[in-house]
Amino acid sequence: MRLNGGMSDSTLPRVWFDRPLPAEYGDLVEGRASVADTMHDADAVCVGVGMKWTAEVVAGTAIKVVSRTGIGYDNVDVASLASVGVVTCNTPAAPSVSTAEHTLALMFAVTKELPAALERARHGLGGTPGSTSLELDGCTLGLVGFGRIARRVAAAGRALGMTVIAYDPYLPDDGGDGVELVDLEQIWSRSDVVSLHAPALAETHHLVNAVTLAAMKPGAYLVNCARGSMVDQDALLAALDSGHVAGAALDVTEPEPLPQGHPLLAHPRAIITPHIASGTRAGRRRLYEQAIDNALNVLAGRPATIVSAS
Repeated sequence: MRLNGGMSDSTLPRVWFDRPLPAEYGDLVEGRASVADTMHDADAVCVGVGMKWTAEVVAGTAIKVVSRTGIGYDNVDVASLASVGVVTCNTPAAPSVSTAEHTLALMFAVTKELPAALERARHGLGGTPGSTSLELDGCTLGLVGFGRIARRVAAAGRALGMTVIAYDPYLPDDGGDGVELVDLEQIWSRSDVVSLHAPALAETHHLVNAVTLAAMKPGAYLVNCARGSMVDQDALLAALDSGHVAGAALDVTEPEPLPQGHPLLAHPRAIITPHIASGTRAGRRRLYEQAIDNALNVLAGRPATIVSAS
C-alpha cells in the first residue's frame, strides 16, 4: 500500500478510492491514511456513483466503511452493508454551494434562452425579435424539497424578486426565510420555474410525469439538479414539443450519461449538463475532504456523518 505517492506505512488505516485520488488532494491523506492499491487491501473505501455496494461486494475484505463522495447513496445498499457490520457515510454539506450555484446557472440559461442566443451570435445573427425569454422578477419559483441546496436557491430567488414556494413533507408548516411551504399541487399550478431538490426514493421516482407536467402553468420551466429518476423523460419531451413546458434544464438524467442521439440532447428547449453541478474546484475538494474524514473518523471511533440503515 502507498501513502500519497509511494511511501508505505502499515500503521496507518488503508483507504481505497474507486477513482484515482487527484494529486492536488494528496494532503488530505498525508500522514493520516495509506492509499490502498485495491479494495481488497482497504479498511475503508471512498466511492462515487458507479458500482453497486452490497454485503456481497465487501465479503472477504477488511472494509468497515463505505464513504460516499456526495449526498446521494442510491448505489449503496445501506441495510445490506450494515448486516455485515459495514458503516455507510455521505457528505450532505459538501456539494451544497456548488450545486445551488449550478441550479441558478441553469435557471438563468434556460429562461433567458442563452443557448439559442449563442447560436445566433456564432452565425452572425442579431437578437431575436419578440424574444420570449422570462424576466424572473415577480415570477414564482417552486422548490420540490427544501434542504441545504434548495434553501440557498430560495435565498437567491428572493433576492431576484421572486416569490418562493416549497414542498417538503419532512418539514413543519413554516418554511421560514420568507418561503411558503405548500402542497405539491400548488408547486405545479403556481410556479413559473420548478426546481427539483429531492432524493431518489420510491415516492419520488418519475414524480415529474405526464400528469404533473400537464398540471404545470403553461410556459413554465423545469430545472433538475437532484436525481434523473425524478423525471419521466418521455413525458418531458412531449411537454417540450407541445410548448406547454417552455424549457427544461437538467444536470441529471436517466440514464447517465444520455446516449448519443437522445432527443433531449438536441432539443431546442432543453439544456443538458453531464452531472457536474458539484464539480467546482472548491466543491470537489470538500467532497473528498469530508468523505475521507468520515471514513477515518469511523475507523477511529469518532463522530461521522453516518447514513441510517433503517
